Amino acid sequence: MLYNVKVNEYESESEKGVATLARPKTKQPDMYKVLLLNDDYTTMEFVVHVLQTFFHKTAEEAARIMFHVHHHGKGLAGVYSYDVAATKVVEVGEYARKHDMPLKTTMEKA
Repeated sequence: MLYNVKVNEYESESEKGVATLARPKTKQPDMYKVLLLNDDYTTMEFVVHVLQTFFHKTAEEAARIMFHVHHHGKGLAGVYSYDVAATKVVEVGEYARKHDMPLKTTMEKA
């Protein structure tokens, strides 16, 4: 939008300037990685089930991530805004405890 405004109070009517309204830049939210951590007790099937249920992975994606966690100690389940990532960490932790599995999840800034 364009508005005619006086640049200073000493301008005459014929010497008006043109100003534009600047739109504020919207900052994208910081993103966080949700990581699954390997342990010696959680079954591979349970990890695949968690990835499909909480992170909406296909069976193939879930199996690939599960094997990555198994061989490398941790694996990326997804990248989300802070609130979503924190909620997923809590939900997976509660679900694992309910099913007597020690599966741990963590989050870190992407």
